Amino acid sequence: MHGLEAGGPQVDIWTAILIVAFCIFLSAFFSGSETALTAASHARMHTLEKEGDKRAAAVMRLLRQRNRMIAALLLGSTLGNIGSSAFTTSVLVVIAGDNGAVYATILMTALLLVFAEVLPKTFAINHPDTFSLRVAKFIEPFVSIFGPLLAAVEFIVRSVLRLVGVELSHDRTMLSPYEELKGAVDILHEEGNVERAARDMFGGVLDLQVLHVSDVMIHRTKMRTIDADLSPVQIVREVLSSPFTRMPLWRTQSDNFVGVLHSKDLLRALDAAGGEAEKINIDEVMSEPWFVPEATTLEDQLEAFLKRKTHFALVVDEFGEVMGLVTLEDILEEIVGDIRDEHDLAVQGVRPQPDGSVLIDGAVPVRDLNRVMAWNLPDEEATTIAGLVIHEVGAIPEAGQVFTFHGFRFEVMRKIRNRVTALKVTPQDLAQED
Repeated sequence: MHGLEAGGPQVDIWTAILIVAFCIFLSAFFSGSETALTAASHARMHTLEKEGDKRAAAVMRLLRQRNRMIAALLLGSTLGNIGSSAFTTSVLVVIAGDNGAVYATILMTALLLVFAEVLPKTFAINHPDTFSLRVAKFIEPFVSIFGPLLAAVEFIVRSVLRLVGVELSHDRTMLSPYEELKGAVDILHEEGNVERAARDMFGGVLDLQVLHVSDVMIHRTKMRTIDADLSPVQIVREVLSSPFTRMPLWRTQSDNFVGVLHSKDLLRALDAAGGEAEKINIDEVMSEPWFVPEATTLEDQLEAFLKRKTHFALVVDEFGEVMGLVTLEDILEEIVGDIRDEHDLAVQGVRPQPDGSVLIDGAVPVRDLNRVMAWNLPDEEATTIAGLVIHEVGAIPEAGQVFTFHGFRFEVMRKIRNRVTALKVTPQDLAQED
């Protein structure tokens, strides 16, 4: 049979197939476009738009009116679904009688599911940027033509959502831009598109606005200082034996800091004195100490370092007591990782063992440990690994005690007075094997 009679007019079977195929294609086109445009990278499209790509500009215009775009794509997809289903049903009713509607339902469900939904959306979600660039020039006129109708639809949708307590004018996400960016980079890293080093550097840049100098400072118990009342010869020897360029000077009491001695300034003074150290006046060589609050963010402190053209500051608490010191290098290490030169001390305080455990000095910062070992221990409540254990336990543990939390086994190896100075940390899966 070459034709079908439906209420009088005769329709060629191939024409019928072509009409149904066209409707399915339209549904697939709009369905895939919706998936691609909603998943397209805003950052990449913005970059391409700035480079003069007209297709990317069209994509960005569509994304700026996201609600209307989605309504247009759903309208196009719905028209395709309804058209193909209605035409197939009318044809099969002529061929199979009353059972034609059942056959049409089964046939169109399979066809639309495979070719109008799963197939185009699968392709679009795997190539969202490419797909979006190719379809934007067709979607944009469609959105413009049906603009008034879509505006009415958008109004109805907003009204209904408002009735159930959803206000679209509010922020669409509970995450801050900082959290969104960091989450996006973490996902890209997990997918293998961003290397761990690049992820850590990008995360370090973002963390500058949320971390404080107290999170990265050298604690006062680990500071290397010099008594300003020592003889100039002794001070020169102290500076030469130190791996650091700048040394805090104190007088009378170890927490009464009166200046900062730069080794280069001391070298100039030594040269001016003809190499005779005892002729040096240390008070004239040292510079005034710079005190900064411990609550200062790393972003603000970095700007302050650059403005003052200095790399060293003493950190004080709300009562003016010195808590430690922070340098420009400490801040940069939050971005690029550990920076070491030929004069730095070799001890890092993290010693992996053959059995998979790690011996760690209690003063090692949690953030540094996460970087070195690729762990994910929380660093919000404590700066050091010893502080994390004390926070979780709620007390100062004794040597030999063992605790398990955050997927790790923590064994206190050494305690001096009220300080946990050494820990043995083992990933829980390795600890269970033992």
